[in-house]
Amino acid sequence: MASGAGPSSSLQNIPNMSSVQQNQLIGDTSMELDDWRDHLQSDSRERIKYKILDTLKRHLPYSGDEGLQELRKIAERFEEKIYAAATSQSDYLRKISLKMLTMETRPQYPNPMLSNSDGVSL
Repeated sequence: MASGAGPSSSLQNIPNMSSVQQNQLIGDTSMELDDWRDHLQSDSRERIKYKILDTLKRHLPYSGDEGLQELRKIAERFEEKIYAAATSQSDYLRKISLKMLTMETRPQYPNPMLSNSDGVSL
């Protein structure tokens, strides 16, 4: 091996070996960690954001278009935060699922319009 040539330079001459396989052989996983994002379609992310929004609508009080827009922003920021922090697609889906499950198992927000101060439903 020539001086300055790393282990990956000798792997480049192996036919039919992908760069991911080369990285696995030399122990470089930095490419692998981001690779899952390349395979997640944008429409999948949009469907996930919609499901997050749907859950938020059931569990957080809001009113009018302004309130709905605020919930959309919350759903968007939450999804982006999980997307950026996740180490794999399964990690991404697991973290979102756990949060949604946590919200689903909480009691829904009380509607103040349906009860008076005595706690009697109208």
